[in-house]
Amino acid sequence: MQKEYTQTKEQVLEGLRTDRQGLSAQEAEKRLREHGENRLKEAEKLTLFQRFVQQLKDPMLLILLAAAAVSAVTNILSHESFTEVIIILMVVLLNAILGVVQESKAEAAIEALQTMTAATCKVLRDGQQVTMESRLLVPGDVVLLEAGDAVPADGRILESASMKIEEAALTGESVPVSKFTEPLAGEQVSLGDRKNMAYMGSAVVYGRGRMVVTATGMDTEMGKIAGVLAQTEQEETPLQRKLTQLGSTLSKMVLAICVFIFVFDLLVAGSLTLESVLETFMVAVSLAVAAIPEGLATVVTVVLSIGVTKMSQHNAVIRRLTAVETLGCANVICSDKTGTLTENRMTVQRVCCAGRDFAVTGNGLEAGRIEQGGRTVGAKDDCDLKRALEIAAVCNNARIENASRRGLKGQKAYAVDGEPTEAALAVM
Repeated sequence: MQKEYTQTKEQVLEGLRTDRQGLSAQEAEKRLREHGENRLKEAEKLTLFQRFVQQLKDPMLLILLAAAAVSAVTNILSHESFTEVIIILMVVLLNAILGVVQESKAEAAIEALQTMTAATCKVLRDGQQVTMESRLLVPGDVVLLEAGDAVPADGRILESASMKIEEAALTGESVPVSKFTEPLAGEQVSLGDRKNMAYMGSAVVYGRGRMVVTATGMDTEMGKIAGVLAQTEQEETPLQRKLTQLGSTLSKMVLAICVFIFVFDLLVAGSLTLESVLETFMVAVSLAVAAIPEGLATVVTVVLSIGVTKMSQHNAVIRRLTAVETLGCANVICSDKTGTLTENRMTVQRVCCAGRDFAVTGNGLEAGRIEQGGRTVGAKDDCDLKRALEIAAVCNNARIENASRRGLKGQKAYAVDGEPTEAALAVM
């Protein structure tokens, strides 16, 4: 099957049974029923009760619950207080609640971060431009794009007036890609080289254009990545494996010792009355409860929660408590450069004008200044510098929004829309 990026615009439109005026409302509704909404599938969420039950699957907590159950039965038979049972259940309950609360907070934070797809977009329907929710897009829709828009689905470029799209989310390359409409040669062209295509998760930073939607939802390149991630199986962390091993060893030792004590006491007692059997059984159960480190599971949960809280202060959201410990065991971290090792933001470092050099401090998140020879220079003090700054500001299509947001280090900063070089000049 021929790829859209190897076809001419006319061939793509013909293959999608549409034209430059877009789809009719009736045809769009029919295709929406056929292809589904333009959104990524979310993994089935666990209910609060299911999360709570998952927390109780810890081996040592299971041993404690078993000990509490046996202790409750013997207390009923011997008419003793339930103090020991209540204390054990409180420890187990506290541990489970801590785990559920922390993981729920992490899930909420991750959901708040899922804002990559555009909420609305401009589409041609029945030849008329309308603004609609991106989730209602279907293959064959013609979408209008301009600087500042998020690309709502995958599509083939039909028109491009100096349009540049930033595709760092897919390719890791922060430099915007200039888009054109001509078909590409070759059947296997890498994602970053498909300059006549636009993809969900990218953003237009310069110019304007039009595209015809070729894929929506899970059929998009972003959807394929989401599908691969959904198939990833969760492995136990080193800490979980060690705790499971400890729980298994403890349970075997405790069971063996309890059986030995129970049998030994009965042999020593000589008589097998119901009262003596119950008393011996209670001694064995008490020994089992005493041998199990009830506080260990709670201490582990509390310590991991502290680790998660500290990492969240550095903008690192941890979904699972046990994942914190995994990071501590890492020897090699393979990382993408853009936006991870670098800040994915261009800034001005020097200004050269009238044969002189000026140093520019600040990183766009915190206030900076212009210096010459270690001395702060203002635009009022130097007419050449003032002229250079005026040119940088006027010959510029980047926009700085007034609404402030939180910076990486906690300082207030401003959001900038536009081509990275022009955005850097606008910030300066």
